[in-house]
Amino acid sequence: MPKMKTHSSAKKRFKVTGSGKVKRFQANTSHLMRNKSKRAKLAHRDSTLVCEADEKRVLRMLCKA
Repeated sequence: MPKMKTHSSAKKRFKVTGSGKVKRFQANTSHLMRNKSKRAKLAHRDSTLVCEADEKRVLRMLCKA
């Protein structure tokens, strides 16, 4: 059986934490920033975790599950 290939776009967007959870960056931060409040921009600055419903699928794309 051939090796599993990592999904190229997934490896650029997600990182697996030490505890095995999947970290991602938040959307709506790349353009049209003048229309967003300072509070909204500040809230989207940090990374967050992938929800449990999608975590299994993301791990499979990263060949970690």
